[in-house]
Amino acid sequence: MSKTTLHFSLPALLALCALALPARAELPIIAKARAYLGSEAALNAVKSVHYVGQFASANPADKAQIAIEIVFQAPCQQRIDAKSDQGVETTALDSYDGWGRLQDKSNPPRWKLQLLGKEQIKRLRASTWQNLAFYRGIERTGGKLVDQGDTTADGIACRKIAFIHADDIIFYRYFDRATGRLVLTESEGNLSIREEGEIVVNGVRFPKVIVNSTKQPDGSTQQIRIAFSQITLNENFPASYFAIPPISPQ
Repeated sequence: MSKTTLHFSLPALLALCALALPARAELPIIAKARAYLGSEAALNAVKSVHYVGQFASANPADKAQIAIEIVFQAPCQQRIDAKSDQGVETTALDSYDGWGRLQDKSNPPRWKLQLLGKEQIKRLRASTWQNLAFYRGIERTGGKLVDQGDTTADGIACRKIAFIHADDIIFYRYFDRATGRLVLTESEGNLSIREEGEIVVNGVRFPKVIVNSTKQPDGSTQQIRIAFSQITLNENFPASYFAIPPISPQ
């Protein structure tokens, strides 16, 4: 009788082992944070978010008002238009393509287009996920969650969770342990983000105001506020809205 030798490849063995392992349980605070925002049905139904509002410095001496429009659309598209008396500044992401454009209001045909680099695109992709996923599924993008334990933020007992997209793209989110409400977000560049008020759309809670605070090298804090007047869900934006425009105006 001949002897039969069985050969198994390492990838096949790893795949079998992965199937045998139980799925990693979701952190309780993530489930609570999602429940605070809305029901599972309401959150899972969101395919696009369209914000309209005003962007302004917290400095009373700065009278400039900038109208801002922000769109996030699944799976990975984003566009921000900031309109002022000087013109329109646009930043957009179309999956793995990113671009920026400056348009002079006094001379609309005069504008500059810039293609974004790899690092800028990575950050836009991360922020798009952060605004559409409602805290769940970062592992499917190659990222991971790290539970950093109990702490205090703004005097509130919180659970601190690191959303790690890359070594240099991390969102630290502080969730109220009692309710799941997001209390504070910290990111690179000494940036702190707080939310004020709420607008409820289709059963999902969104902030009415976002306050960005950046600590400066001299120890001072620069603060800007974005106040939203309208939020619309599940509009269908065409591919051309996010695609790289022609290099020169047409």
